[in-house]
Amino acid sequence: MFKYKYHIFCCTNERPPDNPKGCCKRKGAEEILDYLKGIVREKGLKNKVRVTETRCLGSCSHGPSVVIYPEGIWYTVPTVKDAKEIFEKHILNGIPVVRLFMKKE
Repeated sequence: MFKYKYHIFCCTNERPPDNPKGCCKRKGAEEILDYLKGIVREKGLKNKVRVTETRCLGSCSHGPSVVIYPEGIWYTVPTVKDAKEIFEKHILNGIPVVRLFMKKE
């Protein structure tokens, strides 16, 4: 059984600028991470929701990458506005945001 209701993994991996795969960090992942950590703290959910910074999740071309467990849903989160939508719908109300599901390669 999970200790937390949700565990959010947010990739902030950095690759060289010339890497054809790109990287989550250069696509704004740190802003996404900061928002998610901040909103969890602000809402008093630290005992129910864990946000973890992680390195490469292997989906750099689709980043910024966020994975939410226990469902194992992979999201592409291009903006803080999108992260806010995921938080409000998925984390607070249990409704995954289908439009942000990561596309299969």
